[in-house]
Amino acid sequence: MKAYRIILSRRAEKQLKKVPKHIREALLVWIHSVKLEGMPVVRLLKGYHNEALQGMRRKERSIRLSKYYRAIYKCTEKIKKSKNNNIS
Repeated sequence: MKAYRIILSRRAEKQLKKVPKHIREALLVWIHSVKLEGMPVVRLLKGYHNEALQGMRRKERSIRLSKYYRAIYKCTEKIKKSKNNNIS
């Protein structure tokens, strides 16, 4: 299984502090699920309504955390090598 690393932008971290607790917890559960089970498995879960976006955001996807909140994300294949040639 492929390992996934979730990186939240500073803007996202700041916005998470302002949302209701149940929304923050829903996102953290989704992140934990991606790390444990992998993106292909989590995309199939119907509760998150994982959808591809269109237009200028066509390379991004969204999940619904509630009726009013969505999280937008994108998957990248970039892998950085450190000075020790370890993959991070």
